[in-house]
Amino acid sequence: MPFTTGLLTNVDSVGSAVSNVVVNARNIANIEALVIVEVFIVPATTGELTLAYLTGYMVDAKSSDIRSFFIAGNLAYEVQTSVIGPLTEVVMTTFGLDEFGKIVDGHRVLQEEMTEISVLATAPGA
Repeated sequence: MPFTTGLLTNVDSVGSAVSNVVVNARNIANIEALVIVEVFIVPATTGELTLAYLTGYMVDAKSSDIRSFFIAGNLAYEVQTSVIGPLTEVVMTTFGLDEFGKIVDGHRVLQEEMTEISVLATAPGA
């Protein structure tokens, strides 16, 4: 089942609050899982929601994977994730990091805080 963080505003008093968004996947199942991640941005230049990253990767059984996506300079961002495989056995989280690699308050979204959606935004027919 796909999930979204929803749109997160990415500005502070000096510019971008978050430089990189980190997506963590933890697979506790005994089989590998396919994870799909879409990262959308709202650039300051256009103000339109734009797909910045689309990636799919395998997460081995009983393991984890951490991916980082550069999003500095954008007004907002959203992360959508989907797991193909042991759906209830893979937990996804996202964290926004500042330019120094520190977690930005209010920019962490745990699995239970994500909103379930019917399909990823780039899915055929979406």
